[in-house]
Amino acid sequence: MAAASQPVIGTATSELERSTIRTISWRLIPFLVLAYFFSYLDRVNLGFAALTMNAELKFSPIIFAWGAGIFFIGYFIFEVPSNLALEKFGASRWIARIMVTWGIISALMATVSGEWSFYILRFLLGLAEAGFFPGIILYLTYWYPAEWRARFLAAFAIAVPVSTVIGAPVSGLLLGLDGAMGLKGWQWLFIIEGVPSVLLGIVTWFYLTDRPEHADWLSAEQKSWLAAKLNAEIAAKQAVRHLTLGEALSSPKVITLSLIYFGFVGALYGMQFWLPQIVKAFGLTNAQTGFVTAIPYLFGTIAMILWARHSDATRERVMHVGAPFFVTALALGISSYISDPTMTMVVLTVAAIGVFCIFGVFWTLPTAWLSGTAAAGAIALINSIGNLAGFGGPYLIGWVKEATGNTSTGLLVLAVLPLIGGLLVFLGGHESKAEFASSGKAS
Repeated sequence: MAAASQPVIGTATSELERSTIRTISWRLIPFLVLAYFFSYLDRVNLGFAALTMNAELKFSPIIFAWGAGIFFIGYFIFEVPSNLALEKFGASRWIARIMVTWGIISALMATVSGEWSFYILRFLLGLAEAGFFPGIILYLTYWYPAEWRARFLAAFAIAVPVSTVIGAPVSGLLLGLDGAMGLKGWQWLFIIEGVPSVLLGIVTWFYLTDRPEHADWLSAEQKSWLAAKLNAEIAAKQAVRHLTLGEALSSPKVITLSLIYFGFVGALYGMQFWLPQIVKAFGLTNAQTGFVTAIPYLFGTIAMILWARHSDATRERVMHVGAPFFVTALALGISSYISDPTMTMVVLTVAAIGVFCIFGVFWTLPTAWLSGTAAAGAIALINSIGNLAGFGGPYLIGWVKEATGNTSTGLLVLAVLPLIGGLLVFLGGHESKAEFASSGKAS
């Protein structure tokens, strides 16, 4: 009798797991994707505003590069304190605060009148937004066990390419509002894309649930299963390695992961801020530029989801992060030698696929062996150091463009960052024993 009942228990547990993950995902992921969509759009719509703003305000490539990059200085300064605040005050309150302040400052970008107002507002935007992305990465570890994590981190991160797939054409069209109510097209772009973040931030306060134990939208059985699963996972991590906050922040592995992420971010933002200007140089209108710019990100979106699911299915992380780094570096390097518009877009599409395949799986590396306050601080540190490349990548291309008159040459120099990142992934390895220990299925 006992032996006969075992398959039933196993089936029930499996169905309970699936129903719990499904309920969590429908409740959280669409909302978080929408929030991150506006976060990322408000950060990078500068690339489209530049199509007309730079000429009107007489910004040189170096001035634009400084303004694009100084965002990440403010971001770096406040990143770790912001993530620790989220751990202390709860996701609903802290994420709401972040969204409202960044939305207001993003809309205020419409008031930029010269070099210094440009720098100041971009710096303040970085301060305001600091903690949002690593905060959500930490938040998702409260809800998803390791074997589900890559695909749902990718599902959240899908907002990045989608913000360009949708935002690029919309931004190009908004520039056509030039002269409406006495405002320039680039001013309308900042205002119209900033206001939704404020409204969504207010909703966040009431919608997000801080922890699973407070989720009245989960059944008692689902809460019990999730708590047991996550507690076992944390215990397994700490049995392998238990770090204090200070130990985590000074860990050589955390520093290595920060440098790996630096290589990723440099490639991501180098393309993001300059691709509209590369495409516009093909002789297209602003609206056409928006639609063509969206193409690499559409393919990147599809690849990111499929690659992350494959990583979860095979329980392999190193190859799934390292190989796309090399694909990105090779594609960026090749693009600098091509002048044909069609071939340029094909190669940059390959680069975008590589970039977003990295993004979907990378954050499984630190969350595999970090938990609690150590995870909050270390994830924020990795993100903050990595995002300094958001200053370095765009500035590097701007410097090369001003020196040579050619943006494509900057992409060749930029290719060095993902090349180094890929090498570090393979040298650093992965804590698969810690990540999958609680399930007994470590790869």
